Amino acid sequence: MLNLPNTLTMLRIVAVPIFLICIANGRYGIALSIFMAAAITDALDGALARLYNLYTELGASIDPLADKLLMSSSFIALAWVGGVPAWLTILVLSRDVIILAGYLTLYFFSKPMEVKPTALGKANTFFQIFSVGFALLALARPDMPMYWINTVTNSVTGAATAASGLHYVYMGLLWQQTHPK
Repeated sequence: MLNLPNTLTMLRIVAVPIFLICIANGRYGIALSIFMAAAITDALDGALARLYNLYTELGASIDPLADKLLMSSSFIALAWVGGVPAWLTILVLSRDVIILAGYLTLYFFSKPMEVKPTALGKANTFFQIFSVGFALLALARPDMPMYWINTVTNSVTGAATAASGLHYVYMGLLWQQTHPK
């Protein structure tokens, strides 16, 4: 069912190639605007779904897909143009691959666990959004002194990414021990 929250999520997915084209063409200010609009619609679609009880199976499937598509492509594109360090991009992508591999392992060798974001996972997303936003701002406005802000933001994001990844692995191992197939 395509309700308002699902429509906002679909718009986020459609915005990703436009966002990437802007980065590839050095249009960092426009890319920042698109990214911020996507971040706002991510918060808005969840709030609308909760507030008006508009949860759907489609939304539960495509919302995390839209988030991962936007964030992963953002880090890859920004690493390519030197906006974020390669180590952070590798950490972000590795975390997501490890979580997906763990979920698939549980799915096939244990009882599948319900996928819900944790507080640490949400904090990680928050810091990743800030890292991407500040990187785009630094690229769009090279006259602004952003080095220290980006260094601190990237370091905190890296720590949050590692911590949340380890937390999800720990939760998966606990689930597997308490819910054998």
